[in-house]
Order: sequence, then C-alpha cells, then structure tokens
Amino acid sequence: MLKKLLKYDLKKIYKFLIIFYILAIFFAVLTRLFFLIDNSFVMSIIAKICSGATIAMIANIIINNIMRLWVKFKNALYDDESYLTHTLPVTKKEIYLSKIISSILTMITSVVAIIITLFIAYYSKENISNFKSFLLPVANLLDSSIIGIIFLFLLVLLIESLNIIQVGYTGIILGHRINNNKVALSVIFGFIVYLATQTLSLFSAFIISLFNKDLVNIIINQQMKKQMLK
Repeated sequence: MLKKLLKYDLKKIYKFLIIFYILAIFFAVLTRLFFLIDNSFVMSIIAKICSGATIAMIANIIINNIMRLWVKFKNALYDDESYLTHTLPVTKKEIYLSKIISSILTMITSVVAIIITLFIAYYSKENISNFKSFLLPVANLLDSSIIGIIFLFLLVLLIESLNIIQVGYTGIILGHRINNNKVALSVIFGFIVYLATQTLSLFSAFIISLFNKDLVNIIINQQMKKQMLK
C-alpha cells in the first residue's frame, strides 16, 4: 500500500512541478540561442531577458517544490482530502514515510532539472574555465577537488531544502494541534523549529571545528590577516 500511496503523492506533485521544469528548460534554450547571435544589440537584450527568466524559473523550481509539498502535506492530513487519507488501509507511519520519500525524490529531480537548465543555458569552455577559477581557491583551502566542491555544494543544497521541508511539516503538525489560528501558528512553529535547527547546525560546526586542526588554523589565519590589515 505504501507504493500506491507514494505513487499517488508523486503524481500529484509532479503534475504541478513539471510545468516549471519545462519552462526552465524552454527559457534556457532561448537563452542559449539568442546568446549565439553575435553583433546584435536587440538580440543581446532579448538574451539577457531570457537569462533572467531562466534564473527566475530555477528559483521557482525550488520554491514551488517546497511549497507544493507543504500544501500537499496539509491537505492530505488536515483538510478535506484528509477524510480520504485516514480511511485508507495504511498506518500513520506509512503516510508520513510516503511524504518523506516523495520530498526526497522530488527535491533530487528538481536539483537535476536545475543542473540541466544551467548546462543548456550557460555551458561553454570559457564559462567552465571561469567557474573552475572561482572554485579552485575554495578547493585548495579545503584540500579537495573542484568536483568534490560541486558535489558538496549540491549535497548541502539538497540537505538544506529537505530540512526546510521537514521544518514546514513539523510546523504544520504542531500548529494543527491547537484549535484556533492553525495556519498562523503553523508558520510560527515552523519558524521557531527552523531557528532551532540552524542554531544546532552552527553549534555542531563549532564543536567539530574544535577537534579539526585545519579549520582552527583557517580561523586563526583569517583573524591574523584581519589584524594585519588594521
């Protein structure tokens, strides 16, 4: 039954997200085509407009993915749709598990869609060279490769997005335990939980840095540079 529930959740979410995937790739193709036309002021302006639309669609993919998951979660558990959900022969554990898995899968496909969009719109040897030059100091600082830094960035983006989604789920659950002002309280509880998770993340990073000599040296060197500049 979990597979059927997951299939239903994914179908409902992708039915909405696929529009933004298509629009992002569409504007990416236009961006690529118009930037290929040289020596034309008008085409250059159109290319920049399409480029702006591409970036906007990329932002919309992430934002709407998260918002759609929140809305689907709320509707399935607390609104009219919840009547059908709670009559299904599934446990609450399976319902929550379906929501979590659908969150992970949709965010992964959204990140992939963003990578494809960026590749279509902006890939060139020059841009790749500039991108490598930008990441090289960071890679050297962390004693890693450029591929490793890109993978780390994408992983952090995915984890942070999933954290925001889970924070929203938690806020909705806590907010709907109270009879009045459920939506407003869901937002407030979600914001409090988000601050708590971010504080915990920063505290964990600080504790890890105390046992990591490289990070401590980086911090000390940065402080020494600041003192020398003064």
